Amino acid sequence: MIQIIHGKKGSGKTKKILDMAIQTVKNATSDIVFVDDDTRYMYDLPHEIRFVNAGEYGVNTPDMCLGFLCGMLTQNFDISVIFIDAFMKLVKVPAEELKPFFDRLKVISEAHHVDFVISASVDDAVAPDFLREYFI
Repeated sequence: MIQIIHGKKGSGKTKKILDMAIQTVKNATSDIVFVDDDTRYMYDLPHEIRFVNAGEYGVNTPDMCLGFLCGMLTQNFDISVIFIDAFMKLVKVPAEELKPFFDRLKVISEAHHVDFVISASVDDAVAPDFLREYFI
């Protein structure tokens, strides 16, 4: 399953994704990962959640992000949820160009039984149709 927390910058997406991660860990029986573009929110999460600063690894395109996520999943078969904050800052491309990324992410999600919760600065008024199916 893929879920996208969307809205304009400053609309509370990060707070919502942090709250969702904290709630998820309370009932988790498997591993949870939180990916961000910096370490700003690292200490806002319980220690049971693996925090990853993708900025340290130079992740800055959709393909690099997908490879980064796949690398995590190949090393840990117990990951059930990956939260990704500031997604648009990580991939650095317009939302219209992300269809191949989300098509591949959906296949990975289904094949490996992992959920992805993504916060993205995407305005409802201009969001591409292929993203809308993931909006929460």
